[in-house]
Amino acid sequence: MSDLPRKAVTRTAKLAALPLGIAGRATWGFGKRIVGESAELVGRELQQRTADQLFKVLGELKGGAMKFGQALSVFESALPEEVAGPYRAALTKLQEAAPPMPTRTVHAVLEERLGEGWHELFLEFEDKPAAAASIGQVHRGVWHDGREVAVKVQYPGAGEALLSDLNQLSRFSRLLGPLIPGMDIKPLITELKDRVSEELDYGLEAQAQQTHAEEFTDDPDVIVPQVVHQSDQVLITEWIDGIPLSEIISDGTQEQRDRAGQLLARFLFSGPARTGLLHADPHPGNFRLLPGGPDGEDDWRLGVLDFGTVDRLPGGLPATIGESLRMTLDGEAEAVYELLCAEGFVKETIELDPDAVLDYLLPIIEPAEVEEFTFTRGWMRSQAARIADPRSPAYQLGKQLNLPPSYLLIHRVTLSTIGVLCQLGATVRLREELEEWLPGFLPEDPADGEASVVEA
Repeated sequence: MSDLPRKAVTRTAKLAALPLGIAGRATWGFGKRIVGESAELVGRELQQRTADQLFKVLGELKGGAMKFGQALSVFESALPEEVAGPYRAALTKLQEAAPPMPTRTVHAVLEERLGEGWHELFLEFEDKPAAAASIGQVHRGVWHDGREVAVKVQYPGAGEALLSDLNQLSRFSRLLGPLIPGMDIKPLITELKDRVSEELDYGLEAQAQQTHAEEFTDDPDVIVPQVVHQSDQVLITEWIDGIPLSEIISDGTQEQRDRAGQLLARFLFSGPARTGLLHADPHPGNFRLLPGGPDGEDDWRLGVLDFGTVDRLPGGLPATIGESLRMTLDGEAEAVYELLCAEGFVKETIELDPDAVLDYLLPIIEPAEVEEFTFTRGWMRSQAARIADPRSPAYQLGKQLNLPPSYLLIHRVTLSTIGVLCQLGATVRLREELEEWLPGFLPEDPADGEASVVEA
């Protein structure tokens, strides 16, 4: 029924070829070093070849394999530039395209879920997909009331493929680890597996998207398409045009980059405060830049797509994040340490030096220390190298810290968003967004119990 490679044996064979390929290239690299080539150059060439193979296979398989690739894609800023170039090209393809389902399969799903007369619901329906992703693809159409719509159709067998891929990938996660310095692959795969059922449930996705659409209806900066219709395996929403963020990353003006970065940061921190939900899939394929911002047609708004993965935060982001961030910036080492211990970031069996913990955190939160900060790939690489180098004190301390489960998705989304900001090379007034939206970042005024304004 679908061209999504569904047979477990087929998918497993393709994925199993990855570690075999890595092992073969390692042998090739050893031979290169024997004949005197630079270990650093050989290592980078190995990394590049591995990335090429990895994302070729992931893109072909869609499913969990492609989902994993999209999750990794926002961290390419951490790679050396000579490796990141080809790697970036492979990832951009992965974010934007995948082999489409046959038209007959799309029609069969629509007939099963919308009824035999599904054609009558549309004034127009384009058989050629406008976009493809890990568990479904999007077709452009015109609804019977004249609205332009995006019709998201789920691949038959997508759930089985998702779990099969992620189980297989987790078996050789250690081999994939070196692709992204400082990135622990196994917890990422575990988290993706834990959210498979949510990802497949278009009912939950429709609820999350409509909640955002209603909250941001009159927002001058952010636009979320309204939900038009939803049933099992089919989700229909209003269509929005715009420039994909991946194109802004590759070819955008500095003005577009800065505006996209500012709005991305605003959406990250304002969304949970306004909706009780955190959009948890911040790769560039899910965002558009549209004309018509607060200053007219020459200004820009951020269009947000795909609410299949969200974190439910009824009270917004935890105040602990804002409090610890503020106290770190104020140099309150003991207070920060006590708060981290209380929240489970430091296990009871471990004792750390509070000043060392402060030294570990300060470089990471540098963007919040100043009025505006320019996110660059160089800054991202320096952070990754500091945390990933086994010889560094930061690496040793980081290994002893713990990430409580309730913070896991928030942590990944924040890191992913920072990765996208570095891909954009955007100058962002991050502190402004933190003061506006992050609970606990501003100290409470003892006179009235409300947060007081602090000079940036």
